[in-house]
Amino acid sequence: MKFAIMKIPPPTCQKCFQDFQEALDELRDLIVGFRNSKPDPKTQHKIIRTFELTHELALKTIGEYFRKEGRPPFSGSRDATVEAFHEDLIDNGKGWLDIIIERIKFNPLYPEDYEYEFTQNIITKHVSLLENFERKLSKKLNQ
Repeated sequence: MKFAIMKIPPPTCQKCFQDFQEALDELRDLIVGFRNSKPDPKTQHKIIRTFELTHELALKTIGEYFRKEGRPPFSGSRDATVEAFHEDLIDNGKGWLDIIIERIKFNPLYPEDYEYEFTQNIITKHVSLLENFERKLSKKLNQ
């Protein structure tokens, strides 16, 4: 019996961006629910997981955007972030680098109880960075 192997094309920049926007919408909804109810660890954990997914999708979108522009792939999230800042896809390079550091710091292998602080940073700082990226890339894709 012979099986045909289908080669799946890489996702387009627009598809990556759409996936990012859907994740960002879900994150916004979770934050609204969190603000309107008594804080609970389960919701905090879901906000963190959704935020991490949204950030990963933003980085994937950045990578696909640059691939579409004919640029070589990046060696990591820091390089992609720096290049996105230089190309005006993001407006706060330090804030984006802080996200990377906080995600490393929150790694579940570390015993430090950081979940509440990380959730507050997501709500008060990081979501606006993702929203600014959404606005800037949307303008670039629609030019």
